[in-house]
Amino acid sequence: MSNPSPAVLAELKSALGPSGWTEDAAEIAPWLTEWRNRWQGHTPLMLKPATTAEVAQAVAICARHGVAIVPQGGDTGLVGGQIPYGEVLLSTRRLRTVRDVTPLDDAMTVEAGVTLLEAQQLAAKADRFFPLSLAAEGTATIGGVISTNAGGTAVIRYGVMRDLVLGLEAVMPDGQVFNGLKRLRKDNTGYDLKQLLIGAEGTLGVVTAATLKLFPIMRSRATAVVGLADPHAAIQLLARAKSETGGGVEAFELMKRVGVDFALKHIPGVREPLDSVQPWYALIELTSGEPGAAEAGMERILTAAFEVDLITDAAIAQNEAQARDFWKLREEQSAAQKPEGGGWKHDVSVPVSRIADFLDEATAAVERFEPGARVSAFGHVGDGNMHYDVLCPPGADLKAFLGRWEAGSEVVHDIVARYEGSISAEHGLGRLKTEEARRYKSPLEIATMQAIRAAIDPQRIMNPAVLF
Repeated sequence: MSNPSPAVLAELKSALGPSGWTEDAAEIAPWLTEWRNRWQGHTPLMLKPATTAEVAQAVAICARHGVAIVPQGGDTGLVGGQIPYGEVLLSTRRLRTVRDVTPLDDAMTVEAGVTLLEAQQLAAKADRFFPLSLAAEGTATIGGVISTNAGGTAVIRYGVMRDLVLGLEAVMPDGQVFNGLKRLRKDNTGYDLKQLLIGAEGTLGVVTAATLKLFPIMRSRATAVVGLADPHAAIQLLARAKSETGGGVEAFELMKRVGVDFALKHIPGVREPLDSVQPWYALIELTSGEPGAAEAGMERILTAAFEVDLITDAAIAQNEAQARDFWKLREEQSAAQKPEGGGWKHDVSVPVSRIADFLDEATAAVERFEPGARVSAFGHVGDGNMHYDVLCPPGADLKAFLGRWEAGSEVVHDIVARYEGSISAEHGLGRLKTEEARRYKSPLEIATMQAIRAAIDPQRIMNPAVLF
């Protein structure tokens, strides 16, 4: 692997034409840093291909000269895997074609630069539902959420991105195009090659298009916020809700009061969700194909929960505007932390049955390790994924606090490992966690991943700083 010479850069420019690349520092600058400003990268050239053929040309040139590439979608990742440090930056944002929408197959095929929000809207126009939803959906691209195997808020019912992809098209590290766009639910003819590319963080190729699963639109939806004494009550309530609805729980999100306080303080338009102040809150969303069934189910579940003291307060959204307000409170949890200073960020998962125990143990351990630190825990408790963030104590030395991030994360992640969890539930490893993951992955897992990568990308030109 080498840095691109002027001759290689000239060859790339010629292949993609004047609209297919830029060296303009002002145009490139926004794509060289991530949302938390932890990484500030650099690149000699940003490529902007508009077709799969152009991506293939660019990758083939880089492969021929051993030049490294960092693929990038909407730049919404939080672990630095999309930031180049001297590599050529290949943006997929101009891959915008909607190739096919087939409601009878419950499928649509879109290119990698289509945003997640646009994909949702395309599905809705066809009277279908694409369920992946996350706070950055207006910017996050289909190629990006496939490459990081994103989860979002509806995993409990529909699964992660890996479960929502029927077929893929990708440019492999030698410039060949893998034509794997299929609408099939069953194809038992050997290794499922698309699954290698999903979650690979751009290390095995560049995703250029995907065929996505669609679902029927639910005809009733109910959204509520409830107050809870502790996360143990939340886990019991989740179990009751799943049992009562027969799988109708679409989202079950947990928030600690400190995060609600941050949102009320820093995010315009956020309001108290309940009449009382509670230690913990759960945002619950039920859906049903039967008109009125979700609303009736929510009333039934909450009434029963009150009777056994599982919840201490509750509010059911009376209209779409109120439901959006409830969701805004949840979705702005990360943004609300930024004005409070820096923090140690953890995107972890444990078995759902162990979430409350993990939160108890991790918080006690963090408070011993860093007295005065503020733990803001929130996330997709319905699928075991918690965003466990540790903020600097008020008035403390922020630089010194951030310098203890690695040691503090080891405290949290060792507990996650003991609970048979994962140190990265939905953001990937990226630059942030690749080396740390060696502490928790077995030698066999690492060696197998390295062997797969060496077979597909022997020059290691694809996102070389990420993964094993």
